[in-house]
Amino acid sequence: MRNDCTVYKTMDYLSKKWTVMIILELYKGSRWKRFSEIKRSMEEITPKMLSERLRNLEAEGIVERKADSEESPTMVCYRLTEMGLDLIPVIKGVKSWALRWKVDNPACASQDCLVCVL
Repeated sequence: MRNDCTVYKTMDYLSKKWTVMIILELYKGSRWKRFSEIKRSMEEITPKMLSERLRNLEAEGIVERKADSEESPTMVCYRLTEMGLDLIPVIKGVKSWALRWKVDNPACASQDCLVCVL
């Protein structure tokens, strides 16, 4: 049955719009990032969608969240978990495949995703 397929199950949450881009954004700098910082770096995503995707990623164990209620307003930050960091080589593998077969992007090819500014 298709629903028992590991790839099918995994792609069910990774293929949602913005998910991989949020993972890459959290990878940059490898530190806690405020919601507003993530949103600023991803201009096209709505705050509602970013919040929803971050909740999904947190539920999957890919992202962890911390809230500092001593700040006003409450400061909420996110970072990749060990599981999330383990996805980075997979994403870089997709990038390598795309650069070889589908996308001609020399600027991207010459940059590590950790420091990407594209």
